[in-house]
Amino acid sequence: MIKPGDKIAVGVSAGKDSLTLLCAMAELRRFYPVPFELVAITVDMGFEGGMDFSPIQALCDELNVPYHITKTEIAKIIFDIRQEKSPCSLCAKMRRGALHRAAKDLGCNVVALGHHFDDAVETFMLNLFFEGRLGCFSPVTYLSRMDITLIRPMIYMPEKEVRYFANKVDLPVIKSPCPADGNTQREEMKQLLAKLDREHNGLRYRIFGAMQRGEIDGFKIMPGMQGIKAYEEEGVEE
Repeated sequence: MIKPGDKIAVGVSAGKDSLTLLCAMAELRRFYPVPFELVAITVDMGFEGGMDFSPIQALCDELNVPYHITKTEIAKIIFDIRQEKSPCSLCAKMRRGALHRAAKDLGCNVVALGHHFDDAVETFMLNLFFEGRLGCFSPVTYLSRMDITLIRPMIYMPEKEVRYFANKVDLPVIKSPCPADGNTQREEMKQLLAKLDREHNGLRYRIFGAMQRGEIDGFKIMPGMQGIKAYEEEGVEE
């Protein structure tokens, strides 16, 4: 995913996933076989009352990663002006656009996102259930219009491990003030998959394995990545 001389922007939402990715990428610089630069970018949605990102700034200072906040009025557009009943899709597109523009302005050619194993399975199932298609986001995506490559380095990392790390090192997670938080189709799918996985142990790993074998949107079984296959066969409990 990383080439020599890449300047990588880590999209930091202030949630556990993006903060874990930030820490991992900062540590990776010490021993990765090729050099790369790192910056962190937060898209400020512009919620009323504002958000205090000073704990994220402190973490970035500790990690020696430059930190940039891009201010927007996305929240006002989504909830006040358009009054979207299903805001997540449009909001995601606007946040991505703001993140990509900020990355380009900072001279970055790569954007790293904090999607993990469970996100991939949930997205695949959401596309199947609500759009009737087999698809997911790709582990690596080149955006020709922006000349930016998106990478998702934590794609093999289960959410439970992200949660464990965030708690262990006491990451400064900031709860989202979004009124739609926790009341989305994704949250419904997360709960459904959790229930089904309790009844059919290892289900999520079998779904991920099917995505790999079917090579859905760039997913495939990579040499040396037997870990997911082991989970799938053993049915590891959370």
